[in-house]
Amino acid sequence: MTGNRIVVYKGPGEVAVDTFDYPKLEVPKEVADHFGIIQKAPHAVILKLVTTNICGSDQHMVRGRTTAPVGQTLGHEITGEVVEAGEDVLFLKKGDICSTPFNIACGRCRMCQEGKTGICLNVNPARPGAAYGYVDMGGWVGGQADYVMVPYADFNLLKFPDRDAALEKILDLTMLSDIFPTGYHGAYTAGVTTGSTVYVAGAGPVGLAAAYSAQLLGASVVIVGDMNAQRLRQAESFGCETVDLSSGNKLVDMVEQIVGEPLVDAAVDAVGFEARGHGEGADEAPATVLNDAMTVARAGAGIGIPGLYVTGDPGAVDDNAKEGTLGVRLGLGWAKSHALYTGQCPVKRYNRGLMNMILAGKADIGKAVNATVISLDEAPQGYADFDQGAAKKYVIDPHGMVG
Repeated sequence: MTGNRIVVYKGPGEVAVDTFDYPKLEVPKEVADHFGIIQKAPHAVILKLVTTNICGSDQHMVRGRTTAPVGQTLGHEITGEVVEAGEDVLFLKKGDICSTPFNIACGRCRMCQEGKTGICLNVNPARPGAAYGYVDMGGWVGGQADYVMVPYADFNLLKFPDRDAALEKILDLTMLSDIFPTGYHGAYTAGVTTGSTVYVAGAGPVGLAAAYSAQLLGASVVIVGDMNAQRLRQAESFGCETVDLSSGNKLVDMVEQIVGEPLVDAAVDAVGFEARGHGEGADEAPATVLNDAMTVARAGAGIGIPGLYVTGDPGAVDDNAKEGTLGVRLGLGWAKSHALYTGQCPVKRYNRGLMNMILAGKADIGKAVNATVISLDEAPQGYADFDQGAAKKYVIDPHGMVG
């Protein structure tokens, strides 16, 4: 093998597919040097990508809203076939099809042993936690590609038990690398349970996954808020109630019209730091969704926050927001005894159970998020369409393996 095509950030609003060297069984040099480990990775595998998805988190980089450098490789939602395995890989073999959590985890540190794989201590010199193809996440090469290297493979990879069954349901299983567990995490940590009423802010793919997950957890009513009519219709397609935040109506009034009171039992922020205020053409106001969630969540409620917040945003509305300091009404949340749950989803905590739901025909997450297949060469157009608000989850099929 001599080449590997990968989607690359070229500057604000621009991505391209460039050719790199075929991956080696090696960890990034900066990781090896910082932690005093060998660069050779006999614990790793090379995956041939079956599917790899475009994520809203990728869009933050592509819009120029992070400190990502030009040339940053992209892609952290990875499902692939093992084509090469290091000599220390014991339980995976060539031909296995696996889901790759976007969290890179060593399986050895205190955080990994506690199940907190989103904040592994041994994979990123900059901070706890790492991911493929993402700024400040350890220098790991992105997986919107033909091939990708996955370290600590026995620990990280979720092997699908049957190849044919996996390929048949691949548009559902591809969501296990990130948005299905992430959406589920948002709903679960918010305390959604049988009979709950739930407000989900954001009808992008993570918001739709959170809304769908809330239904799996037994919610009686799931309300999704957004300003994009097409995305709201997608939420309605699987039984959600919706509120149009561009209408100018107060959120509490719209919630009351649906559930009979201006409060819900749980709330999920699936928007993150590029949130806007209410009303048509509203300006960016990054604390809006968090304050909305505390306003509509009843006393004692949980608020799940799978939406991304960053410590470096060069395009922010003010100097405070550029470092992630936002005007959050923490006093309101404190007075109402809210529990706020932040941070990367620890994908391994949920992915096996959600895989079982998919394989048993109990979770049609691909349909819920409108999975739409494109080729690797079509990735730049997919980014452009997604940035314009397309109500689709773009699934890249680099090798034509999706039926």
